[in-house]
Amino acid sequence: MSESSPYADDLRLAHVLADQVERITLSRFQADDLVVETKPDLTPVSDADRACEEVIRSQLGRSRGRDAIVGEEYGTTGSSTRRWIIDPIDGTKNYVRGVPVWATLIGLVDGEDCVVGLVAAPALGRRWWAAKGAGAWTGRSLAQARQISVSGVSRLSDASLSYSSLDGWRETGRGMSFLNLTSDLWRTRAYGDFWSYMLVAEGAVDLAAEPELELYDMAALVAVVQEAGGRFTSLDGQPGPWGGNAVASNGLLHDDVLRRLAPDA
Repeated sequence: MSESSPYADDLRLAHVLADQVERITLSRFQADDLVVETKPDLTPVSDADRACEEVIRSQLGRSRGRDAIVGEEYGTTGSSTRRWIIDPIDGTKNYVRGVPVWATLIGLVDGEDCVVGLVAAPALGRRWWAAKGAGAWTGRSLAQARQISVSGVSRLSDASLSYSSLDGWRETGRGMSFLNLTSDLWRTRAYGDFWSYMLVAEGAVDLAAEPELELYDMAALVAVVQEAGGRFTSLDGQPGPWGGNAVASNGLLHDDVLRRLAPDA
């Protein structure tokens, strides 16, 4: 991996954090005594989610004590323009049911710019990562990596879309727009969550979109998609993870997809 990025040390730290967390997530995955509770927003949280975020926060407190932290389980601490944005287990519903598609998301935002992203999916044996100016990579570690890039598909009729579910599109008033778009694509599959966006980054699919997301769901994904040559915006075209929803693409299809996913008439 290139050392040219000013955020190379931060990326190495993200890998250290992921190494520490994987020992917890893998040991608790499919454990008979896994404790699962329901949060006020009716989403599940496991003892592994909380333990992982605590480990990350503790290490960041030692290594990057001046930086702020935004996490799914414990909110925001600090007020620096450098913010580590953490989802300890993205795909908790998969995790608690024994489905191996889940990941730890570690992102660094400097101002409004997503400058580091690491997605660690140990049950799949994969990681994806990027630092601003250093490209996007996948593999098992920094030492075992290959650079990735988005596809060159330029027509919707040739494009593959990955999404998470249909309910959110209906609930946000874009259900018909979404269904009409899917009917004009070559292929649609619901790979879901972080994996949709990593598949865009490595060129396996061409589009990913979700109508309702939190900042911690997206921040780590943005740098990977962008460094792979793609675009990541909200449904309204706002760059980055700031709009509460997401469209990621190879860039060639992006504007057309944003137009097609306008609110239902």
